[in-house]
Amino acid sequence: MKRFGIILGSGILLAIVLFGWWVFSRPERGATGEVSTHFRLLGPNDKIVIDGFDDPKVQGVACHISRAQTGGMKGEFGVAEDTSDAGIACRQVGPIKIIGELKDGERVFDEHRSLVFKRLQVVRFFDRERNVLVYVAYSHRVIEGSPKNSISTVPIMGWPAP
Repeated sequence: MKRFGIILGSGILLAIVLFGWWVFSRPERGATGEVSTHFRLLGPNDKIVIDGFDDPKVQGVACHISRAQTGGMKGEFGVAEDTSDAGIACRQVGPIKIIGELKDGERVFDEHRSLVFKRLQVVRFFDRERNVLVYVAYSHRVIEGSPKNSISTVPIMGWPAP
């Protein structure tokens, strides 16, 4: 009986640690807006959330990403697994300055889509032949990912001086 109590206590402690890690490891986002898509009697509604972020290694590029967010009680407590649907749009918003070396497939944005196993990521590629930055948004899962994805390109062009 004592052993069962130790195992149960360890399981509860592990759940608390994982939940705390998940909540506090979420990246700060620049929330742009949201629209409700499905009314829920208990808890928040399902919605589409739009966030903006800047490429950390490419000054002058801003991206906006939209994705579904599950509401209800599971969504309220952060245990819902959101769908793999996401859209992305990236644009040149100023003179482009590349900071450091760009690596193909480098992650520029990520967020948890479930308590532990699923992440929404945006990765960047540099098409040198066309002088274009390519951003791909997709869901990654520890065991099985999703082929759903969205792409946006930013041609590197001169920026007129003010």
